Amino acid sequence: MSSPSAPCDGPAVGQRRRTLLGVLLAAATGAIGTALSVPLVRFAGFPLEASPDEASWSDVGGLEEFQSISAPVARTIRVSRVDGWQRSATEYGVYIVPAGNGRLRVLSSVCPHLGCTVRWRSERSRFICPCHGGTFDDEGVHLAGPPRRAMDELESKVESKRLKVRFQRFQQLIAEKEPIG
Repeated sequence: MSSPSAPCDGPAVGQRRRTLLGVLLAAATGAIGTALSVPLVRFAGFPLEASPDEASWSDVGGLEEFQSISAPVARTIRVSRVDGWQRSATEYGVYIVPAGNGRLRVLSSVCPHLGCTVRWRSERSRFICPCHGGTFDDEGVHLAGPPRRAMDELESKVESKRLKVRFQRFQQLIAEKEPIG
């Protein structure tokens, strides 16, 4: 028989087990929380890491293609955009125009009036907007019709013997060239 005055080891051992289980549970919760937070932090921080300048230059073609042109040449470029977490690619029309001294200018095919696609008409040596009859000469200068300014020139550069352009949209219905966004 056990005597009532004998010390009992039961409550002290149980207390230590509960403390050990609590510590293990806290450590496991912390490890799982940390493991789940890493993808969430990367997901939230992705737009901050993306550099829009790298994707903003589009390839138009090899410089040798445009060295001997005497009239505007139409090209379609692919513009990749990253908007937050969404990536998209859109195609736009541009015209490569000889600017003298071997230089080239790149004009947007978007009419500065209401955004229709301006077309080069070689038989008339004019750019003509089919929507409202806006007319531009072979350098994109406004000649007639409702547009209030010339065709929009785009920023371009030559890199590794390739002509590149930074496509940009501009406000319509105004006399000055003003970028959107």
